[in-house]
Amino acid sequence: MGMVQAEICLKNICDEGLALHGYIKTEEIRTATVTAIVDTGAMSLVITEELRQKLGLEVKQEKTVRIANGQRVPGKLTEAVEVRWKNREWAVQALVIPGADNILLGTIPLEGLDLMVNPVTQELTGVHGEDAEYLVLQSIFA
Repeated sequence: MGMVQAEICLKNICDEGLALHGYIKTEEIRTATVTAIVDTGAMSLVITEELRQKLGLEVKQEKTVRIANGQRVPGKLTEAVEVRWKNREWAVQALVIPGADNILLGTIPLEGLDLMVNPVTQELTGVHGEDAEYLVLQSIFA
């Protein structure tokens, strides 16, 4: 399978809340449209330090992260950021890995957005069609 990329929009959720309550203007919400590599071998959303600063995301904690070659490197776990792809959105924490040059869209945000990689077209597609489907375990309604 080749490399799959997707254009996604990232938004600072805290800014959105401030705008909702009138503390900042809507146009002051920090957002960025980026091209991400869809990485089904990665779990998280990985962003660069430059993008973290542009979006104004606070670091919640330092983490040791194992990267694809097995090496363990220091990383930063940010507060939640909204990930938007077409008509879908999902909030997820991002990992910042020193020296990362690319944005990676891993399996956790893909699941949340109800997306998968179509192996034939090499594109993102909805698992359950055009609109995201949010599955809930029936046992919570018992």
